[in-house]
Amino acid sequence: MEYLDFEIPVKELEAQIEKAKILQQESDTDMSKNIDELTARLVKTRKDISKKLTAWQRVQLSRHPNRPYTLSYINAMTEGNFLELFGDRGVKDDKAMIGGWGMLGKESVMFIGQQKGVNTKMRQYRNFGMANPEGYRKALRLMKMAEKFNKPVVALIDTPGAFPGLEAEERGQGEAIARNIMEMARLKVPIICIIIGEGASGGAIGIGVGDRVLMLENTWYSVISPESCSSILWRSWDYKEVAAEALKLTAKDMLKNKLIDGVISEPLGGAHVNPIEMFETVRKTILSELRKLKKLPPEKLVEQRINKFCEMGVFNG
Repeated sequence: MEYLDFEIPVKELEAQIEKAKILQQESDTDMSKNIDELTARLVKTRKDISKKLTAWQRVQLSRHPNRPYTLSYINAMTEGNFLELFGDRGVKDDKAMIGGWGMLGKESVMFIGQQKGVNTKMRQYRNFGMANPEGYRKALRLMKMAEKFNKPVVALIDTPGAFPGLEAEERGQGEAIARNIMEMARLKVPIICIIIGEGASGGAIGIGVGDRVLMLENTWYSVISPESCSSILWRSWDYKEVAAEALKLTAKDMLKNKLIDGVISEPLGGAHVNPIEMFETVRKTILSELRKLKKLPPEKLVEQRINKFCEMGVFNG
């Protein structure tokens, strides 16, 4: 397990608990009282840290190296019943954008999301979760397939942004994202979008137009990352903490500003502490929202979805 700087007290307590357990096994000494006391202190410490998290610290948690990524969620929620589909039928298959059919209980669902990769080699293979235009076109192809078979779409968002390379712009990055926004707005099946990590700029909104847009507790969603914002305003990354606060990018801020529909609680300490619990929470949330959305006729779904996004940012003086 890797630890962030503000998680050091947790690391120390977990090390003490582990030592106590080893000592109990090796010396046949009853250390249960000590272990219980340390465990109680660990829970209290995690609660104290959670209450005082800054916007920048939540950004750090969203990028935690042990945090589960999109494929982990899909494989856990579908219990291995996931059929991945490939290619945009134009250029190539984008490894940063994944999608395919999965069984969520008895519900057949089209899953779409960015995949970052779990180690250095896989991160390079997945382009660090930064999709090219063909990734967004693949996502759109799969969403239209879901509409054809009248099946819901679930988008799991976790990206530092769309790939900013010259070749991506040459192949129409902006147009691909814009088209996805337009097509998702009028898709005639339920769409649930969940930010499970980073939700950066057009890279996120390219698969982020939904009937329900939800955020995990320790994630962020913004037009720009704190580092890039700091770089533009102060010509340095040194003010990223200030930028994170000013951007109002946390789940709590986004809900307060009516830019998302809800916040999904994470296990104490974050999704990386107990991924199994996190997977089950997300699964139950998706199924609950789908039950509500399936009661609405397609025309009503589209109308409500368009109205919701058109009302964002409107100010009546």
